[in-house]
Amino acid sequence: MNKKFENFMGQKLAQLQDEGIYNKIKTLEGPQGAWVKINGEKMLNFCSNNYLGLANHPETVAAAKTGLDDYGIGPGAVRTIAGTMSLHTRLEKKLAEFKKVEAALTFQSGFVANLAVIPALVAKGDTILSDELNHASIIDGCRLTGASVTVFRHSDMGHLRELLESDLPGRKLIVTDGVFSMDGDVALLPEIVKLAEKYNALVMVDDAHGEGVLGSNGRGIVDHFDLHGRVDVEVGTFSKAIGTVGGCIAGSATLVKYLKQKARPFLFSSAVTPPDIAATIKSIEILSRDDKLVQKLWNNGDYFKKKMKDAGFDVGQSQTPITPVMIGDEKQASELSEKLLDKNIFAQSIGFPTVPKGTARIRVMISATHSKKDLDFAFEKFVEAGKELAII
Repeated sequence: MNKKFENFMGQKLAQLQDEGIYNKIKTLEGPQGAWVKINGEKMLNFCSNNYLGLANHPETVAAAKTGLDDYGIGPGAVRTIAGTMSLHTRLEKKLAEFKKVEAALTFQSGFVANLAVIPALVAKGDTILSDELNHASIIDGCRLTGASVTVFRHSDMGHLRELLESDLPGRKLIVTDGVFSMDGDVALLPEIVKLAEKYNALVMVDDAHGEGVLGSNGRGIVDHFDLHGRVDVEVGTFSKAIGTVGGCIAGSATLVKYLKQKARPFLFSSAVTPPDIAATIKSIEILSRDDKLVQKLWNNGDYFKKKMKDAGFDVGQSQTPITPVMIGDEKQASELSEKLLDKNIFAQSIGFPTVPKGTARIRVMISATHSKKDLDFAFEKFVEAGKELAII
């Protein structure tokens, strides 16, 4: 490679290390679960988005094997040529029923779903109103449109109203996360919908961290607030609570027909693999039959959060099982993560640019697979490490 570019990258990497935000990637030596193996050591897993334990659930694993046997390993093409299999259409029908919408469409990931839908809905001459804490995939999707992007202060409905009352060009799209993944708070979706209806704007919600968590049987934020039929686009991902890989959108039949013609990742990238689709179908079936896993997740989250708060840790304003242990300083957050790893707790620090500077944290991801014994063990180690670093 060109030496100038090598030097440039080397300097940037050194800077990241000096600032305490260099990402030290750990490798798991086995399946996702309450406990994982890293460097031969058994670690309590507090990093995974595997909220309900479906990533290694015996039923989803068996379904993936059956999908592999019946349909092979790869789709072989984009959906519009030869990549649509009966598995894909079966999943989309189940998703629509589960989400209580007319239709659904699957994509290669939740990130890709945002890159697909946003540029298909708005373009140059239109306006997007985006919450300032929206996920990177929403930000990137907005950038691809050529539309005017106006950012409203996080969950500030007064600011959103002011913007909607101003002279905004073209079609208007309000886009927000459902659950904000770094803080665990929930979007004020009822207020957003009311404003959208008043000012003739579309509403899109990315429910990546809401599906499997909020609503009846984990149907998500729209179900949680009983807003069926009033949210134009629901975006989801299968890589969190669903436990597999892929993404989706849910909405009207017209929306899905339109995206099949206009969404570039659907048109130009191969379909999701048959084993992943088969496992996702099974995950939806598991969620549909009862809410035991969802309730266990919430019970675990409430239990751990209370213990941490009582011990003097700052756990932010989370309204979900996501538990951000707020530290502030990036280097101290990184040090806490390393100390916890030494104590067999796998809990990564999160810093800039994932969160604003000065708001570094350990984001604890609670799972339904954690036992009370696991949570008590983690709490004990957090207290030890917190005292060693004078955090509490």
